[in-house]
Formats: sequence, C-alpha cells, structure tokens
Amino acid sequence: MRIGEAARRAGLSPRLVRYYEQQGLLSSERADNGYRTYTEEHVERLRRIAGLVQSGIPTRLVKVLVEAEDAEARQEETCPVEVAEQLVAELGPIEERIACLTRSRDSICAFLERTRHQIDARATS
Repeated sequence: MRIGEAARRAGLSPRLVRYYEQQGLLSSERADNGYRTYTEEHVERLRRIAGLVQSGIPTRLVKVLVEAEDAEARQEETCPVEVAEQLVAELGPIEERIACLTRSRDSICAFLERTRHQIDARATS
C-alpha cells in the first residue's frame, strides 16, 4: 500500500509517517516508480510508534523501545546497560504525567457527578 493508505489506516497524516521515517523509526520499501510501499506490519508499527509518542515519550526513546522490541522478537539481546539507564530515567516523568492525567480525569468525573447531567463519564475510560 502507498503512504496515504498506510497513514490513514494508522490514523496519522502522511507527513507524520515521513517524519517517523526521517527519525529512523520506520523504513519502507520503494516501488519501481519511487513511491514508498507499506505492509500491514508497517501500519501496526506506525500505531505503536504513535501511541508511544502520544504518551509523551520522546522520539529518541521511542526509537530505542521499538528497536528493543524488534531485537526481542528476533530473540537477541534486547537491552544494553546504556539503554536501560535511559529508560529508567524516563520512568519518573511518565509516572508524573500518569498521576496528572489521573487527577484531571478524577476532577472531571467528580464535576460531572455533581451536575444535573448524569453522564456516565467512566464509560469512556
């Protein structure tokens, strides 16, 4: 499939797919006409990358994580000490973001419960 279809199926823009390629997070094949071609595996990888980026993980660490997942799938050594140290350093900020999001969610739910609009806010979470 071409970039537009892969991007659409992953819920991304073609521009973002090209950016991920520039960052070394994804590589595609080229057809004879020079167009990028993608498989269903590329779409799944794009979804994984986008999810990690949306969770606040910098692309430099996303690259480390997806490369480690690739190595694990090939049953290779997956985590050199330097990589483990980078990942451990990132855990604190991730936990802080999770705590902040949890507080925000709880505040919104509490507000909705106090209003006359009895909306089941938890059904969306």
